[in-house]
Amino acid sequence: MMPDQQKYTNKLEGSRVLVLGGSAGIGYGVAEAVVENGAKVVISSSNPKRVEEAVARLQQAYPSKAQHIEGFTCDLGSQDVEANLVALLEQVGDAEHIVFTAGDSLAMMPLSELELPKMIKAGQIRFFAPLLLAKHLPKSTVSYTLTTGSVSFKPIKNWSTVAGYGSGLHAVTRNLALDLAPVRVNLVSPGVVDTDLWRGGGIKTEEEVKETLAVAAKGTVTGKPGRVEDVVEGYLAFMKDENVTGSVYSSEGGHLLV
Repeated sequence: MMPDQQKYTNKLEGSRVLVLGGSAGIGYGVAEAVVENGAKVVISSSNPKRVEEAVARLQQAYPSKAQHIEGFTCDLGSQDVEANLVALLEQVGDAEHIVFTAGDSLAMMPLSELELPKMIKAGQIRFFAPLLLAKHLPKSTVSYTLTTGSVSFKPIKNWSTVAGYGSGLHAVTRNLALDLAPVRVNLVSPGVVDTDLWRGGGIKTEEEVKETLAVAAKGTVTGKPGRVEDVVEGYLAFMKDENVTGSVYSSEGGHLLV
């Protein structure tokens, strides 16, 4: 390879990436992708067993890089969320890139059922936790990538609370890009992606899964739900491109057009 070509390849080689929500779904896909790109990865989730299993899967898939794959538990749904995040960062140490994909069950509820405790709980992991994490980023961090959803662009009935937090992350991303500069802060906005979350976490039958994904596909131009390996490209781009901050990468199959 010619020297002038090297600047375009392996831009993550040797860097360390922390993925919150990295034990499953899009987060696991990000973890897998950064290992493929030569980075060391640390995944975090609230479930110790899922963290252990995800680390084992990655190490089995990449045995030559097993020593560079780690995982730690961090409960983001607790009232002690800030202390838990600080403890996590102490365990992790230096990390050049931090990716926040953590989430919980989407809080769909009609206006008639809205209550302040429910509204606060709906934003605990998806909105408040990434803000608190921004407060404590390691000095080594050069990029911080958050995650929202297409409901922040296109409303869905009974999703007012979720839409509020999702849309709020757009403004938070832009503002954090100023507050945390020179750390680059960006946002990925997926539509429906074929993950365990949309498959009902193993509760739905295979027929119910097919029906759910078929309905989701009708709401796209591409005619299919997103794949994790495609959406992950947005996270990789934000880590690699040192000239982008305060931006949004939308991967929703044309859902916003129909």
